[in-house]
Formats: sequence, structure tokens, C-alpha cells
Amino acid sequence: MSETRRSYDEQLNEIRDDVVRIAARVCETIGAATESLLAGDLTAVDRVYQDRREVLEAGSTVEQRTYQLLALQQPMAADLRTLLAVLRILHEIELTSGLMRNVARATRRLYPHELAPRIRGIVERMGNQATVQLRLAIEAFSNLNVNVSAALPDMDDVMDDLQKELFRAIFALGAPDESALQRAVQISFVGRDYERAADHAVTIGRWVDFMVTGVMPGSESADTTS
Repeated sequence: MSETRRSYDEQLNEIRDDVVRIAARVCETIGAATESLLAGDLTAVDRVYQDRREVLEAGSTVEQRTYQLLALQQPMAADLRTLLAVLRILHEIELTSGLMRNVARATRRLYPHELAPRIRGIVERMGNQATVQLRLAIEAFSNLNVNVSAALPDMDDVMDDLQKELFRAIFALGAPDESALQRAVQISFVGRDYERAADHAVTIGRWVDFMVTGVMPGSESADTTS
């Protein structure tokens, strides 16, 4: 193997490793945002915001390195698919980070009111489900495992069911005044944020499929296999 090719492969592997590290950081952020909401911890909100800034900074660095490889190395076939997938997967990871910032922000908007026990339990499960799905999506990316990525759409049904359960719990509480109504709306937004985070994990899995098979996400072939 030539020195040029070795250097190129090393750079490509470093980019993939960095994507995995950024995603791992966002998995931690999901947990931190969930904990801040459940505990009403306002100081934890600041940490989630800082995580968001660092994720965006790290993602921007990886993105620039990816563009550099695209421009200078003229990758073909599988390598080109990997670089294109990296750009899209980074986008999904960054969007998830932004959603967790929204969850943390809800801590401030709901403070000092505590969540009802049933809602607390559902929110905790939604946070755990979002974490599991993102971890599996990145495991699929790291190992090029299409069997893992193929499982993500079915796992997403769990999150959809949790969101419906959250809505039922919100309606069951009722909203006797304007303040309670605003809190109910805020909690429903939190449920939507977790549901969208799970959707991003599914999309990452579809880009893993593209890396391995060349089938574009959203194409007819991809849709019939999901």
C-alpha cells in the first residue's frame, strides 16, 4: 500500500472515529438533559448548553476535514459513500443535540413545578429509549452493521408508543388554569423532542445502509426494506 493511500485510509478512519466520539457525547447529553428535567436542576441546564456548543464545534471540524478529503483525494465507490454518509450523519447527530438543548430548556420553563409521577416515569423511559437508539445507530455506523440499522425502525415504534402514552397522561391531569395549560404544552414539546431524536437515529441507520449497499435513503428500494 502506498504512503498516499495509507495516509488517506488513516484520515478516513480518524473521521469515522471522531463521528463516533461526537455521537457518544450526545448520548451523554440525552441523559444529562433528561436528568435536569426530572430533577429540576437548573445548573445542569448550563452543562447541556455547553455540550451543545462543543458538539457543534467538533462537528464543524470533522465536516471541514471531510470536505478536504472529498476535494483533494477524489474518493471512489465505498469511500465516497462513507464521506457522504459522514456529512449526513453528523447533521443528524447535531440535530439531536439541539433537541436535547430544548429538553434542558424546558427545565427552566417548568421550574419550580415538579412533574407528576406518571409523567416523570414516561419521560425517563423516553430519554432511555432515545439513548439506546442513538447508541445502536452509531454502533451500526462504527461496525457497518446493516442488521443493527435494520432494527431501528421497529425500535422507533416503542418511542411512538411512549409519546402517545405521554399525551394520554397529560390529558388525564387536565389543565385547571392558564399556568397548568402552559406546563402541559411544554411537556408535550418535550415528548416531541424525544420522538424526533429517535427519528434521527433511524435516519442514521439508513445512511449506514447507504454506506454498505449504495441504496439512497428514501429511495424505493430503501423504503421496501424498512
